[in-house]
Amino acid sequence: QVQLVESGGGLVQAGGSLRLSCAASGGTFSSYHMGWFRQAPGKEREVVAAIGWSGGRTYYADSVKGRFTISRDNAKNTMYLHMNILNPEDTAQYYCAARGLRPYAPYDYWGQGTQVTVSS
Repeated sequence: QVQLVESGGGLVQAGGSLRLSCAASGGTFSSYHMGWFRQAPGKEREVVAAIGWSGGRTYYADSVKGRFTISRDNAKNTMYLHMNILNPEDTAQYYCAARGLRPYAPYDYWGQGTQVTVSS
């Protein structure tokens, strides 16, 4: 089983940037599709971005398209989320997650989350 640990969150002013990292251990990183999710207080968890096992396919929520970039380095067992032009609506706990390669596999593995706070 893979274990996931997020880092890189923090407090940033609107218009600023952050890079989140998700370090994986205990499994073969390239055997998993990966995703970033976020949950703001009082709101449901939502997917932010996702990336295929090789990095060749990506998905972005409409709210972050053009501002966020998801990437992964399988040699380093790490996934990233580059976040630019941040706004207060991006404030949330951010989680990385992993799912197996079979079609429609659920995200079974989750990190503990990292807080991103964007001040206006």
